[in-house]
Amino acid sequence: MNHKHLAALALVGLFLAATTSAQEKKIKRSDLPPAVEKTVAAQSAGATIKGFSTEKENGQTLFEMELTVNGHSKDISMTADGAIVEIEEQVALDSLSAEVKAGLQAKAGNGKILKVETLTKKNKIVAYEAQVETNGKKSEVQVGPDGKPLDHEE
Repeated sequence: MNHKHLAALALVGLFLAATTSAQEKKIKRSDLPPAVEKTVAAQSAGATIKGFSTEKENGQTLFEMELTVNGHSKDISMTADGAIVEIEEQVALDSLSAEVKAGLQAKAGNGKILKVETLTKKNKIVAYEAQVETNGKKSEVQVGPDGKPLDHEE
């Protein structure tokens, strides 16, 4: 094997390592730091825990708990000290204001809205995110709490 092949293989290896490190990794509850466990115990009361994962975002390790609450999904991301960074919670489409519904539908175009979640940061809804299916392809769209397009995705 010549040097060009080795260099190409090394680049492919680096690329694969870089892409996998950005993805979330499933972990067990026993792997959680004590402060995260405390938040988990408080936030999961009355809910079914579906699983835990960890991922690095902007150099910070985040822990995510997936829950089912009263039949809908709720994901809570927190830092290693147990502070909640973001909550994504499924909401019924018909529970949304007319402005939010219209805003999501406008962003979805002719796509079908499958599921809508609220994105909450610092105890405040910062966005609504919808999972959309268009011609068999799934994507996500976001609007602000007022139904208007966001300057940047949350």
